[in-house]
Amino acid sequence: MTSTAAFAALRAHLATLTTEAFRPELADLDRLPTLAIARLMNADDATVAGAVAGQLPRIAAAIDAVAGRMARGGRLVYAGAGTAGRLGVLDASECPPTFATAPGQVVGLVAGGPEALVTAVEGAEDRADAAAADLTALGLTAHDTVVGVSASGRTPYAVGAVAHARRAGALTVGLSCNAGSALGAAAEHAIEVVVGPELITGSTRLKAGTAQKLVLNMISTITMIRLGKTYGNLMVDLRASNDKLRARARRIVAQATGAGDAEVEAALEEAGGEVKTAILVLLSGVDGATAGRLLTEADGHLRTALEAARDPARPGSGPSGGSGD
Repeated sequence: MTSTAAFAALRAHLATLTTEAFRPELADLDRLPTLAIARLMNADDATVAGAVAGQLPRIAAAIDAVAGRMARGGRLVYAGAGTAGRLGVLDASECPPTFATAPGQVVGLVAGGPEALVTAVEGAEDRADAAAADLTALGLTAHDTVVGVSASGRTPYAVGAVAHARRAGALTVGLSCNAGSALGAAAEHAIEVVVGPELITGSTRLKAGTAQKLVLNMISTITMIRLGKTYGNLMVDLRASNDKLRARARRIVAQATGAGDAEVEAALEEAGGEVKTAILVLLSGVDGATAGRLLTEADGHLRTALEAARDPARPGSGPSGGSGD
């Protein structure tokens, strides 16, 4: 149980945080017409992108560092509590269907475990030791990256995750919405998107949550672009696991190559359903096996594989996949 003195200190600290600040001009918010409240929320939300823009150099530096670790086989791990933790889990869960990431390559940890995704787990965010235990259970290594996510920048679970990861030699990023945060101080890369006080005092699922979602979108998406998971702005590594995604896969192959439906179907069959491989088959004229090998040699980068396939001096780059004799 928190002592009276410790509780008083916590209250005093929270009073210094921008995310906890009270907006006296909104004291009669509940008396306003619904449309007026909606306009206020919309105007608030419109400021978030500008706050993110102010952190773009820091975001880009963190992404380049993350991509470097992942290119060497490392994992990307998000760790947070409440809304912040759920946003990390959401971002991680979208990576396999969008970018065909391997199981466990992008992971979201939320304080309190899976139960905390749908209900509040009392006191879970206050346990820095639980974050260390969760990362230890993952078998965290120095090749991995841990992104601590916390609107306040003081959440013990997020700060504890970053501190433990840094001691283990992993890359660390702290994403918060207060300047000079403990989370930022604990991490190698501090991203502090200061969005200001919330419409509802302290409800950081609002602007702060939106800011965190925007930054997490950037971290995962641009990292995957750097890893060769896209071709231009096409998601050529998507995992076609349902009818919508299978239709999208065919559309992507057609958009990348200009091929007709029959050619697209034939290329996908030759490629075992792999979009990136099918594109390489159509654009270079190699067979599916050769296309797969070229992509493996290119670490999955389609442009690099295309250059290799078009290089007549490269063994195995001829249209039939042979040596050309």
